[in-house]
Amino acid sequence: MVGLASYRTLTTLAAPLIGLYLRRRRGQGKEDRARFGERLGHAGRERPAGPITWIHAASVGEAISVLPLIERIATAVPDGHVLLTTGTVTSARLMAERLPPQAFHQYVPADRPDAVRRFLDHWRPDVVLWVESELWPNLISASADRAPLILVNGRMSKRSFRRWQRFPRMATDVLGRFALCLAQNEEEARRLVGLGACHVRCVGNLKNAAPPLPVDEVELAHMRTSLGSRPRWLAASTHAGEETIAVEVHRALKRDHPGLLTIIVPRHAIRGSMVAEKLASVDLVVANRGGGEPVTAETDIYVAATMGELGLFYRLANLVFVGGSLVPHGGQNPLEPARLDCAILYGPHMENFADATSELEAAGAAERVDGSEALAAALGRFLAMPERCAARTAAARGVAAAKGEVLDAVFAEIAAFLPDLDNEAIVASA
Repeated sequence: MVGLASYRTLTTLAAPLIGLYLRRRRGQGKEDRARFGERLGHAGRERPAGPITWIHAASVGEAISVLPLIERIATAVPDGHVLLTTGTVTSARLMAERLPPQAFHQYVPADRPDAVRRFLDHWRPDVVLWVESELWPNLISASADRAPLILVNGRMSKRSFRRWQRFPRMATDVLGRFALCLAQNEEEARRLVGLGACHVRCVGNLKNAAPPLPVDEVELAHMRTSLGSRPRWLAASTHAGEETIAVEVHRALKRDHPGLLTIIVPRHAIRGSMVAEKLASVDLVVANRGGGEPVTAETDIYVAATMGELGLFYRLANLVFVGGSLVPHGGQNPLEPARLDCAILYGPHMENFADATSELEAAGAAERVDGSEALAAALGRFLAMPERCAARTAAARGVAAAKGEVLDAVFAEIAAFLPDLDNEAIVASA
């Protein structure tokens, strides 16, 4: 049976190959050249005095979801700092703009024993919070040897569960290291227990408590003036294949809705140029925001693959299709548009947000469609009857507003592990 010891030996022997892989990613622009040493465990700054809470979040979605918790911890431990690690360039840039003064960002070290050791020797965290589902065995085991380790907003998809079942000893070695596991829902909790996790509880999905996505108010006012009263809809966080569907839908709707603008925001900004180039061959007018191309009265499709601007486009187009759902990806977070007065549509593949979609549908706040024709029909109904769209946005807003209590529940669970807690500050921030 493959266990943690075998994995540690394998990653030690494979260190040169891991380094080669990271350098290749750097050459492709997927690693930060200026801060590449952080991926090898080298610190990008001195360790500040006082206790450190280390939070690891894989990428943009996880990092955004944990921002309210970072704010709460910073208030409750006023003499401490929060170290947030992620693994992507996009998330690092976004966090540079959004972290509070007591928090700072580092890239997570590669899961090599030498990199992990350098990282932990420098930062010496007092408590470690691991967000969702990116389980790196060396990092987890070495961290648990030095500080309390807590899984926050734990997720274990069916696919990941089956994969971990093939390595039961490894699963137990890794998940058994957590002093506390807070699962997103009861189904995720059962899977975590089935793989050897201990002290598993379910207090809700932290993503439900995230604040509305930010926006540049000046740019919002400018774009509203530019777009005027044009009918428009947004295909948000799309994945490969869904941009083509959006074009098909635009064609189906354009005749009945003159001046229609379709806005496409790919999930990964790095795909922006590729998507715009691919769509440039269609018989429609395509503008690429990432290339500095403006929206004109003739523009049919506006590709907006820019970093951190999804909140802008949710505010500009209150009729939204949530991507990752017409292809078998599992969907993106439908509560993000719900918080910003959007009527919500999505495809059949929303497994990653099953609880949220069930609540939205029960409240009449969202609708599931099974393909391009159904999406076009649903959009057509809303474009023709704005009052129906308004009713749905109000219902969505109500569902999103009811989710705020999750943050209090999560913080109450982890509070006992936090160092130098200021109880008066906790009461004031709650």
